[in-house]
Amino acid sequence: QVQVVESGGGSVQAGGSLKLSCVASRNFFSTCGMGWYRQAPGEERELVSRMGSGGTTTYTDSVKGRFTISQANANTLYLQMNSLKTEDTAVYYCAVEYRSGGACVTYWGQGTQVTVSS
Repeated sequence: QVQVVESGGGSVQAGGSLKLSCVASRNFFSTCGMGWYRQAPGEERELVSRMGSGGTTTYTDSVKGRFTISQANANTLYLQMNSLKTEDTAVYYCAVEYRSGGACVTYWGQGTQVTVSS
C-alpha cells in the first residue's frame, strides 16, 4: 500500500500564491504518471495538471500560465499556484499512478483545502 500526503493548502487573497506538496511513501520510478486534481463544493473532481512518466506536463485551460507542476525529488511532487482566483477554491488532491502487473494503479491523498477570497 502506498501513502500519499498533500500539504501546503490554506487561505489566500485573490492574486496570491500557494505551493502544494505531495509526498509518496514510494518513489516515482515506476509510475505511469502523477497529477493534481481538485474538487469544489457541488462539483465533480477535475484534473488540474498531470506529469507523465516521461516528464510531459499538461494543464487544464483555466490554470495555464498560472500553475506549474514539478517533481522535487524521487517521491515529492509540487504544484506552484500563482495569480490565484476565487474560482480556484477547492480541495486539491494528489494522485500517483503506479505500474502494477501491466496496469496503472492510482493512489490518492486525502486532499488539502485551498480557499481564495476576493
